[in-house]
Formats: sequence, structure tokens, C-alpha cells
Amino acid sequence: MKQSQTIAVEHIRISSERSFAEVRKTLEDTLPTLDPTIADALGSGDQKRAADYEVNGPKLSIFEQRDHGALLQIVDRKSNAIQYEIGNPLTASKMTRHKLSAALYAPLRVVLFQDERGKVVFEYDKPSSFFGQYGDERVTKVGRDLDAELEAALRKAAD
Repeated sequence: MKQSQTIAVEHIRISSERSFAEVRKTLEDTLPTLDPTIADALGSGDQKRAADYEVNGPKLSIFEQRDHGALLQIVDRKSNAIQYEIGNPLTASKMTRHKLSAALYAPLRVVLFQDERGKVVFEYDKPSSFFGQYGDERVTKVGRDLDAELEAALRKAAD
């Protein structure tokens, strides 16, 4: 059986006066690459490691990055555009323990690009707007926390 639901999602755009290279470097210096051992620790039920990561680990990490600008080389239009997957495995587990389908949106996706006018821009969908669809305040609250953490990291890189 197929079900369908339309949801409203708030789309955010943060512009920068800095160069693409500066914004990218600042973001990547601000958010570490995900420690691959944390997923193993969570998967094995290592409560001690999880508690330590919760207290001492980063709020957000870069899981993956993809050079979408390079894909335009096929039409002789290489561009500055990087897609990031950003999140925290512990934060994701705080939602998915209540609504497993919230995993659809974890980690978050953010794109950094240089637009047609040369302006450097971050774009993303506000986490609380899509996590709110589940009607579970525990999930929505984590989404609101992510709203603030993600915006702070992106503004730091953009300013």
C-alpha cells in the first residue's frame, strides 16, 4: 500500500561576501570529518564511548562531501559547488529511536556554491521543518537543536 503526504519545508539561503575557497576552508576547519569509529561504537552498544562522544565530541561533523560543480564539466561549465552531508550519529539516534523514518533526513544536506553573479551561498532545508512532519515533539526538538547548530556553523563560515 502506498501513502502520500505533502509537507511544508523551510528553505534557507545564507550568502557570503567571502570567496568560495575561504568559506569552504572555514566550514571544513570548523566541522571535523566524522570519526568512523563512532558508528562502530554505537553499533556495538558501547555506552561508555557514546557517553564520551556526547560530552567531548563535536556537535556536528562532515560525513561526506561531493563536488557537484565538477559534474558540470560534462557541459563545459565546471563550477564551484560542494554538497555536504552534515550531522551527528548520536543526534540521529535521538530521533530514530522514536521515529525510525527520520533516518531519511539524517545526516542533513547542505550545498555550498557560487551563483551566476559570483556570490557564495549556502542552501539547505531547515531541519525542524521536515522533522516536524512526524508529529513527535521529541523528534521535532532535536530538529530545532539542529536548526541552531547548523545555522551557527554555516554563519561562522560565511561571515
